[in-house]
Amino acid sequence: MSTPNCLRCLVRPSAGIPVSGPMSRTATTATPIAALPLTRTLTAPFSTTAASNAAPRRAFQPAASTKGHSRVGKKLQLGKFKKDRVAERGRVPQPGERKAYRKRITLSNDNAIPVPWLTDLAPADMTAAENTARVLALPEEVQDQLRAGEAFKTTQCWGMFRKPAVLVRKETVNLANQMQESADNRKTLRLVVTGDKVAGKSMMLLQAMAHAHLNNWIVINLPEAHEITTASTEYAPIPNTDPVQYMQPVYVLKLIHAIKRANEQVLSKTYTIQAHPELPQNIPSNTPLLALANVAKEADGAWPVFQALWNELTAQKANRPPILLCLDGLAHAMKVSDYRSPSFERIHSHDLALVRLFTDALGGGVQFPAGGAVLAATSRNNAPRAPSMELALAQREAEARRGAGAAGVEVPQKDPFFRGYDDRVEAVLRSVRVLRVAGVDKLEARALMEYWAASGMLRATVDEKTVTEKWTLAGSGVLGEMERAALLTMRI
Repeated sequence: MSTPNCLRCLVRPSAGIPVSGPMSRTATTATPIAALPLTRTLTAPFSTTAASNAAPRRAFQPAASTKGHSRVGKKLQLGKFKKDRVAERGRVPQPGERKAYRKRITLSNDNAIPVPWLTDLAPADMTAAENTARVLALPEEVQDQLRAGEAFKTTQCWGMFRKPAVLVRKETVNLANQMQESADNRKTLRLVVTGDKVAGKSMMLLQAMAHAHLNNWIVINLPEAHEITTASTEYAPIPNTDPVQYMQPVYVLKLIHAIKRANEQVLSKTYTIQAHPELPQNIPSNTPLLALANVAKEADGAWPVFQALWNELTAQKANRPPILLCLDGLAHAMKVSDYRSPSFERIHSHDLALVRLFTDALGGGVQFPAGGAVLAATSRNNAPRAPSMELALAQREAEARRGAGAAGVEVPQKDPFFRGYDDRVEAVLRSVRVLRVAGVDKLEARALMEYWAASGMLRATVDEKTVTEKWTLAGSGVLGEMERAALLTMRI
């Protein structure tokens, strides 16, 4: 092995080079080169050639046997200095834990300031016009009922305040009066709530359900239509149905439990008028409907129990309370679903038994014995395109304005060159009412901002300038945009 040239060897003249010139005098005064003990062949200064290159190379000698061949040299070990470590991954989430965390609803914030002037909602508060532009709190028992019916949404900022409260708007008073009028006249209100994105359509349904619970109605809520039509739950064909309809037993079992928890007091005071021996548990006549709902223990027998409960609720000439049937995300129920038939053809949403039940009620095929309402809300955030639904709602709005005396209103017509219209959807929406939810006015915006400021969530003086600024930034009072403009910095 040759060692690298040191500094003295590099600056010293080589033995084979004659010394002359200015360096000769210096070299003669030093030790003669011939007297130096040279044990190796010297190389030129700054040479990169090793001295071992001058020696003859050894010939390659192959191994005697390939079986015992070993590679000459040092074996490269990449993991020589690495320690065997086990990655710490933490606790694995349980089945359904992520979904439960994603859908978790928080209705109170202990860090928020209690609002001293906030009063609870009374049964007749939403029908009184003098309560417009007021913020009223939901009573605790109504909170439990709404939570059981999944009326609260994760996108709503309930967890920022001390207790849940709602703003009574002009649209709220209008909807509550229509509901009360239909119950007084034993008629069924069929209405679709529509409007721009984050304008408060789901909140309008929540206020309608709160009004119904306060007045001892039976409330049945389908919180999201996409959970029924996007092939996310089990389904099976119903025997002896022509055309074939499909039930969703797991979802129906969950729905029965939600109805039972949300309407426990009313169902315990309402009794059956006929016997139901075909159910897993024999139910004689004059049995509370709560006992009928308790029969649903397994998913296999959930659909017959729900069918019997629905027949009892809609039985004519029976002592029944008013009924409120709600659905959010109407566009999903007005198209072809993602489910497949045995021939692998896509199933229309109206061939799903639960959706068919709602569409029959919305289209006027079912009349509640004591009156009530069938409400549906459109969605602009998560909704497919439904041309027939959009055209039908636009036609109903134009007809309502024309009936109110507005001049020059034209009813939209079908596009003759478009083939995507659905006759079944048009038949359902042919005679419904439409309630359009727009932005709040400045008086309602001021009442809402005063509630935010009293809760400690809005760190600004609520005056005419601040209200006008937030109202303008929110697109003329769109509630969702007002929350973004005023409360976004407080959201965690």
